[in-house]
Amino acid sequence: MNKKPEVCVIPVAGLSTRNLPTTKVLHKGFLTLNNLPIIQYAVDACAEIGVKEIVFVYSDQSCRHLFENYYKKNEWLENHLREKGKFDLLEAVEKIIPEGMKFSFAEQSEPRGNGHAVLMAKDIVGKRDFIVMWADDVYINTHGGKGVLRQLLDVYEQEGGMVENIMEFPREQMVRYGALIGAVRDGRIVRAKGKIEKPPLNEVPSNYASMGPYILPNEIMDILPEVKKGTNGEINLADATGLAAQRGMKLTGVLCDVTRFDCGTNADLAKANLRLSLMENPELRAYCKDLLDNMFV
Repeated sequence: MNKKPEVCVIPVAGLSTRNLPTTKVLHKGFLTLNNLPIIQYAVDACAEIGVKEIVFVYSDQSCRHLFENYYKKNEWLENHLREKGKFDLLEAVEKIIPEGMKFSFAEQSEPRGNGHAVLMAKDIVGKRDFIVMWADDVYINTHGGKGVLRQLLDVYEQEGGMVENIMEFPREQMVRYGALIGAVRDGRIVRAKGKIEKPPLNEVPSNYASMGPYILPNEIMDILPEVKKGTNGEINLADATGLAAQRGMKLTGVLCDVTRFDCGTNADLAKANLRLSLMENPELRAYCKDLLDNMFV
């Protein structure tokens, strides 16, 4: 059985231009989804499987300070809430930092792609296998079962190699994603021989898209410096994992039983908020039904 990774790399560099104007001064990780900053979903998913360290890859000091301040205790605030008897808010603040979790920081001084961002965490990751998560893709098991990382970890412990969350899309949409090559499906498991990032429509090799999160062997850190710039002019993590698969490293996709909430643009975030809020709040569902029933009368 393969050892559980205990470190997760979360790239938070970049300008977040798709979420302007708010992201002019606030990192997109602190935009809220159903009243929680979207970064909290990633950190909580890590805590669920016992990850001990999160590495935030940041682009500038102001970005770093936001994450540092959010993920450290605020004794004054906690004492204030306790004195005022606001115990529900106190509990919410105390739950921000999972017990035993360490937060580290690595700098990406120029925007050279998500693969380059992951590489900046190499010294902190050391010789450990690791997880990579994207802050603006939130996965929630809306059936009350295992979270996305737990589902990936179950497969990783048996299969080893590279294990990642995948989704199935119509062929015409696959030009937007990394597509698995030589994909063979067995239930929710899809074994592949490689990956191609954003293929032309006439070259789409499968309907299985690499989405992340990823559980990756430490060898990926040694492969990343070899990766050439992709069609977007950047160094992509997908190209590194594709190269590793070409060299014989096992690549396993998992069609995780989770619901994806895309928070990458303002429009997507608005839809995600509406969808998740309605799913989790019966009172809001009743309010919206009444609102819609009477809006066009």
